[in-house]
Parts: sequence; C-alpha cells; structure tokens
Amino acid sequence: MLTRSSNHTLTEQLAERFAERIRSRLLPAGARLPSVRECARQQGVSPYTVVAAYDQLQAQGLVEARSQRGFYVRDFVQNGALAQEGQAQAAIQNIAGVALRVATGTGSLPSGSRINATALIRGMFHQASTHPQPGAGVFPADWLETGFMAAAVRKVTGSRALQEGSLQYGEPMGDPGLRQVLARKLAGLGIPARAGQIMTTVGATHALDIVSRTLLRPGDPVMVEEPGWSVEFARLDALGMHILPVPRRADGPDLAVMARYCEAHAPKLFVSVSVFHNPTGYCLSPGSAHQVLQLAQQHNFHVVEDDTYSHIAPEHATRLSVLDGLRRTIYVSGFAKILAPNWRVGYLAAPPDLVERLLDTKLLSTLTTPSILEKALALCIDQGQLRRHAERMRLRLAQARSRSVQLALEAGCSFAAEPAGLFGWVETGVDTDVLAQRMLDEGYLLAPGALFHASRQPCTLMRINFTTTQDAAFWRVLQRVVAQSR
Repeated sequence: MLTRSSNHTLTEQLAERFAERIRSRLLPAGARLPSVRECARQQGVSPYTVVAAYDQLQAQGLVEARSQRGFYVRDFVQNGALAQEGQAQAAIQNIAGVALRVATGTGSLPSGSRINATALIRGMFHQASTHPQPGAGVFPADWLETGFMAAAVRKVTGSRALQEGSLQYGEPMGDPGLRQVLARKLAGLGIPARAGQIMTTVGATHALDIVSRTLLRPGDPVMVEEPGWSVEFARLDALGMHILPVPRRADGPDLAVMARYCEAHAPKLFVSVSVFHNPTGYCLSPGSAHQVLQLAQQHNFHVVEDDTYSHIAPEHATRLSVLDGLRRTIYVSGFAKILAPNWRVGYLAAPPDLVERLLDTKLLSTLTTPSILEKALALCIDQGQLRRHAERMRLRLAQARSRSVQLALEAGCSFAAEPAGLFGWVETGVDTDVLAQRMLDEGYLLAPGALFHASRQPCTLMRINFTTTQDAAFWRVLQRVVAQSR
C-alpha cells in the first residue's frame, strides 16, 4: 500500500507501482489504467496525485493519453527500449504453467485490459509480496525440500559417469534406465506401456506440445475441458487450433456436448485431466470414461490424458489410459509438481504406431533431454524415495486443505466443487478479475475464474492453492476487499 512515511512521495510510489506492472507485463500493451477518480478512490489519495503519477508514466514513455478516453499502456513494439527490456525479462522468466488476467478499474473490463496466459506465469516469478500466493499452481518450495535428490545427482555425476553424460547427447527417446523405471511405475497403475512406448520430455507441458504438433495442423478442431488449464487454451490458440470447450462435470466431460462436436466438427483430439482436474479437483467416473472412449473409437480421435497430479492421487483412480490400454490414448505426466520443478522432467506414453512420429517432433524441438537429471530421477524412483516423499506430501496436503476450506467458509466463500487435490474452486460472489487487481494491491496474486474458460468472460469464481491459503490474514483481507467490491 502507499504510505506517507515513505522516503518517496505518494506520486512517485504510485507511478512506480504502475511502471513495475507494465515492465513485468502484468499490464499489457493496450490496457487501460483506472480513471483518475477511480484510482484516487482505490488508493486513498487525491486526484491531483493520480494525475501527477500518470504524467510521470507518460514522460517515461510507458503510457499514452487518449483524448476523452483516459490513459493506456503503450505498445511495446512502438517503445523500443521497453521492448528490449521486456524481451530480456521474457528470456529469464520463460516457463509454462497457470495464467492470470488482471483488470483495471471496476465493473466491466475495457477492451485490451486482459492479460494472457504467460502474464500470470511472469507474475508467479514477480512476487507481489512475501505473502504466500493463492494463485500459484505449485507446491511451496519448502514442501519440496529433500536430501535424496542431491544425493542421487552426486551419485550419477561421479567422475567417469559425469564425463560420459556431459560430452555427448543423450538417447533421443530419453534415458533408457528411466524409461524402464517408468514402465514399471505405469504398470503399477494398470497402464501397459513398454519402455519403447515411453519418451521423456522437458516437463509435461512439452509433452503436450509434442502431441499437438504431431497430430494437429492449424485450424484443426480440438476438444478441451472447460473450465480447464488456462495455459493449454493459450498454447492451442497460439498454434492456430480451433478450440471446442467441453463443460467438465463432477463425473467427467459433458458427453452430450462431445457428441455434438463429433458430429459437427470431426475433432482430431480431446485433452483431458481425469484425476484431480485443474481447477475443480474433479475425478473421472468409470462410466463416463467408457463413454468417452466409445466416442473416440466411433469418431476416430485421440485422447490426451494429462495426469500431472498422479503423485498426489489414489492409484485406483479412474484413468482413460488404463481402460483403453494406450490404443487411442496418450498418457502425459511429469515430476515438476511433486519433486523438482527446475529439473523439468516429464514424459509421455503413446500407442506404438505413434512413437516414431512423436519422436520426430521431439528431435525438431529439443533434440534430446538432459540424461544426467533423468538418471538421477530414475535412482530416486527405483529406491522408493519418490514414493515415500509423495506419501508425506499427500498427508501434508490433506491437512492444509482442511484448514484452507475452514478459513474460506468462515470468510463467506463457498466451493463450487467438492474440495480435493491441490486446488479449490471457490465462489466469491464478485467479479474475480476486478478482485484480482485489488488483491494485487494488497500483495496477493489471485487466479480469477475467467482464466480457466476459453471464452474468458467475467466470472465470480477463483482457483486457490490449498497449500498457500492457510493464512487467516489472507482470508481477512479477501473478505474486506470482496465487501468493498460489491
């Protein structure tokens, strides 16, 4: 918040707040700043202070005044210096994940004020404050701290092994030892994948991208669950695909909608999260799974099953790949969520007839993947360390979820889906795009519900991370800001 005891004037503080968000792309080119009167009310300052701050931003080349319309963020392409700075930040912060769009002002959002999927990813690395961030899509770093990973790396990088692993490319399909370990792991889930059907990737998002680039061409229709992972909507849109949103229900996708899409559009692919769906936490029912696979067989499309949350899910949970036996399904998972985000180790398991095509795409994108980290991960899995770590995480998550749910209910919120897994789908009663901007002023990064819909219409829901919403102080602030937003 702005403070009169600061060494900087209120005008300087306000100008720097907007400048920081513009440089980090939390306010993109074309976004409209709040009106002078609205900004003064939000920040508790005089209109003169706001006008002076906006003048500073204009002098810095960050915003432009449009006659009778207000102040807008300048186009990065037109602002050479800022464009170069933005490119440098993008190189540092290039990572896939969840998405946020931040609104300015109140009521309906002006055109151009929405932030795309990469903006929340940038925001996750541009901490709003030292508070735990409710909109984050990952476990807190201190939850992931272990001693066995470092020990595994030391073991596989010992003397000769380090030289052999570093001075040549790894196997195109991925480290053979890890793929053997993964085959045994998948067999434990009931998925019949041989090592030759498994390919390692640079995280699960890379695996999804390989599948899309192999099976699809620009303009192809793709069914995606809605609400769903916002990065997937943005990624497919960037590839030029025709996105067909399928409403996600508690037991699975809306089968009637899928059937109509199949008749009208002949989709090539269906992307699904069967277990602990993001953002709702729903799990697929056996009956729904069978009907999805019947549609895939009847209408000749593939199903990509994103099992990112498999490590915190029960082994007996219904998975499409188990029922289908990897005939029309492609299974995708990874280890960033549960173990080592920076190792970027993911994988896919595919039908035998698709493996070579998928490998060609991988070779064109990354050549190979880092075999040293893959060898270390194989050691962690083979020795049971990952399994024991996952068990501890599941227990800790259950405790965090219980506390977060209690605090949310006490704050006047409700849940649109039964709380399960890592995320909660929370009803706030107000437009969460507007709420997100106001909570950012309080130091909290939210994930508003509109981000999880292909249409991105205003929404009163938001996704919370149970591990980062155990602080009663956050819920007190949210309750106050919600009341102010009504």
